[in-house]
Amino acid sequence: MSNDFYAHSSAVIDEGCQIGQGTKIWHFSHVSAGAKIGAHCNLGQNVFIANDAVIGNGVKIQNNVSVFGGITLEDYVFLGPSCVLTNVMNPRSEINRHALYDRTVLRRGCSIGANATVVCGTEVGRYAFVAAGAVVTRDVPDYALMVGVPAQRRSWVSRHGIPLPEPDADGIMVCPESQLRYREEAPQRVRCLDVDEDADLPEHMKQASKRYGEFRP
Repeated sequence: MSNDFYAHSSAVIDEGCQIGQGTKIWHFSHVSAGAKIGAHCNLGQNVFIANDAVIGNGVKIQNNVSVFGGITLEDYVFLGPSCVLTNVMNPRSEINRHALYDRTVLRRGCSIGANATVVCGTEVGRYAFVAAGAVVTRDVPDYALMVGVPAQRRSWVSRHGIPLPEPDADGIMVCPESQLRYREEAPQRVRCLDVDEDADLPEHMKQASKRYGEFRP
């Protein structure tokens, strides 16, 4: 295990886990043996990472979140405070299903809002946004804004997390903040036309300029 990360003195870091350079682990958190955490992540207070969890680079996990076995977080995933990720569809205290965890994958750059729940066996697409308190029970497309219980798609959002306007005559949707262009190339399949979706944003696009409320209709 590398020593190129920071862990608060109250955190428990089991031998046998992998933690990348520049990652920070804060008060009362626990990383289990076998867990894999990438570089430059930030784990808030009271975060638990199980031994079969896989976490990419640049992931931010806010306070009071557990990432159980069977869960994969790709690069730049954001987990809001007290959100819930499950790993067994039909849990029973009397029945051992440790070898039968349902796989849950949160794709690159997606955000899960505070107190939201992602039911196991689902995939949340790249740059999707699950609103606070929503309950995800099925797969979520890339760039979808999901709200409610059960969660339904309200609109498309940009990589910057801003709702996209209605498409123009050419089917183009322009992010009000970044001016990046998006298009629904097939039903439920939105793509960015201007940047590589699997690459980091240019540095000048990483600094927000306005609050979310300034973009709401």
